Amino acid sequence: MASISKLVSPSPVSSSSVSGSLKSRSLQPKCLIDFHSRDVFNARVSSSRLSVRNDVVRGSLIVRCSQLEGNGSQIKRTTLHDLYEQGGQSPWYDNLCRPVTDLLPLIASGVRGVTSNPAIFQKAISSSNAYNEQFRELVLAGKDIESAYWELVVKDIQDACRLFEPIYDETDGGDGYVSVEVSPKLADDTVGTVEAAKWLYKVVDRPNVYIKIPATAPCVPSIKEVISLGISVNVTLIFSLPRYEAVIDAYLDGLEASGLSDLSRVTSVASFFVSRVDTLIDKLLEKIGTPEALDLRGKAAVAQAALAYQLYQKKFSGPRWEALVKKGAKKQRLLWASTSVKNPAYPDTLYVSPLIGPDTVSTMPDQALQAFVDHGVVSRTIDSNVSEAEGIYSALEKLGIDWGYVGSQLELEGVESFKKSFDSLLDSLQEKANSLKLVSL
Repeated sequence: MASISKLVSPSPVSSSSVSGSLKSRSLQPKCLIDFHSRDVFNARVSSSRLSVRNDVVRGSLIVRCSQLEGNGSQIKRTTLHDLYEQGGQSPWYDNLCRPVTDLLPLIASGVRGVTSNPAIFQKAISSSNAYNEQFRELVLAGKDIESAYWELVVKDIQDACRLFEPIYDETDGGDGYVSVEVSPKLADDTVGTVEAAKWLYKVVDRPNVYIKIPATAPCVPSIKEVISLGISVNVTLIFSLPRYEAVIDAYLDGLEASGLSDLSRVTSVASFFVSRVDTLIDKLLEKIGTPEALDLRGKAAVAQAALAYQLYQKKFSGPRWEALVKKGAKKQRLLWASTSVKNPAYPDTLYVSPLIGPDTVSTMPDQALQAFVDHGVVSRTIDSNVSEAEGIYSALEKLGIDWGYVGSQLELEGVESFKKSFDSLLDSLQEKANSLKLVSL
């Protein structure tokens, strides 16, 4: 049986094993998984063996592979399986780096998709040697730095898509997606975002890729246009209820404008950010300083998310939606993003456990994922106390918290953070390219 145990020094997986393991669409990797899953992986990776362990240093599920042949015992079910099967919520992993085969134990543990962003790739590429060989080839072939960056990213996305394609196939396009974001420099460029989305979708060329587009005011029309072209979208950086409603409308408008008779393959998620909301509002409450204000710390984000779910249920019902359903349309699921806890005084599952509900996604970085696997409890919580959420939202307004300001400020910070990560990575790649050119002289 696969075990989850403490492991201080994980064994690395060589980069050479990555490319080899991804050549076959049968997904029978050399490092094999120890489980007989009841889902599609039962048929595709039935003779596999591995141990899933808890890396207490990095806080992530990692894999230590063996070369043993034959059938192993069934992997221990995790709360991630229960989250999907009982709670109706898809657990995704908010991270991506090489070797992408490191995702295999996560898939075995119940992870059903992956999200990435410029900050994630900045960390992955700048802190790993796994990209050096491909980058060197690109530089010596005369590629400019930004073009080389996108080739590195596209390869990771394609490889990850292959790993999740069985889930995509099993759920008829309902799950198993891998997300890649357009350049953060385009956050104020409506037309540029559309063109970048079209280009990314074409070069990745995988049915289960989500093109991430920020929910900035200039990009909301981009969302409609990209959806109308039949491209599936992960709308990111949503921080407020009004902007979320605009995102839903853009999705519906795009479906209606597509002219497609079958809408079943055009899907979307709306990434509603949570922890960053508390980070900002907590600071505002501490400035107010009254007992009533201080008592509301750590409650704003979950309350607003609960109200977002109410909006989701309202918008995806009624005659307009039913007309689209007849053409095969699927709901734009709410995705909870920014689920890691920033304040150590708060429970480490604060942005996961209270947001469980049907037809939703929770994308979790290492910290949140490990915490929920370890001691998370599956229960429908997202709409268990809507009146309390409404009370918290109103109480914050009465204290002078401007939700409009909060949404705008967090959006600005999010865009700037991704731009900074993007620029920083390009700078580091340029330095690496310069050193490679010097060596080659």
